[in-house]
Amino acid sequence: MAKLYFSYSAMNAGKSTILLQASHNYRERGMNTLLLTAAFDDRAGKGRIGSRIGLGADALTFAADTDIEQLTRRAHEQQALDCLLVDEAQFLSVDQVWQLSVVVDQLNIPVMCYGLRTDFRGQLFPGSAVLLAVADTLREIRTICHCGRKATMVTRLTETGETVTDGAQIEIGGNDKYVSLCRVHWKEMTGLHK
Repeated sequence: MAKLYFSYSAMNAGKSTILLQASHNYRERGMNTLLLTAAFDDRAGKGRIGSRIGLGADALTFAADTDIEQLTRRAHEQQALDCLLVDEAQFLSVDQVWQLSVVVDQLNIPVMCYGLRTDFRGQLFPGSAVLLAVADTLREIRTICHCGRKATMVTRLTETGETVTDGAQIEIGGNDKYVSLCRVHWKEMTGLHK
């Protein structure tokens, strides 16, 4: 029985590395995987999933208007899929998460989603909110704050290192722009929800 999985964390916990390892494990056993990532996140290259430790793989991309169910059906008709793996799952739309549930429930293909739970303001991403509500299995991938506590929050920084507390929810960046923190240090840095 296929399941919908959501593995979430703060930034820099190794989500993409774990996704790439899972795909490798399937392929090593002669199974076929389909990798998806957000079209506008081109930090590793367009249509590429990359990890901070240097691993990478080509992927199909999804935009806000991509019908992921149909994309998966077409790929599955060309070559039977054993697993669909989605990187940057926080960028999925509400409808796209429900389309993934159809892939699981009707096509019987496991779907493994990896992404952030919350943004730099401590608010859920729409895709993450629906995944938290409907996924069969939730997994927290842990990373740590500079103090040693579990990091569950992310703060956005300006080019000069100042903390940002408002603005667009989505702004692509890496270690130069985002820092993972425990809730205590996130509140301290942002001044929010004290």
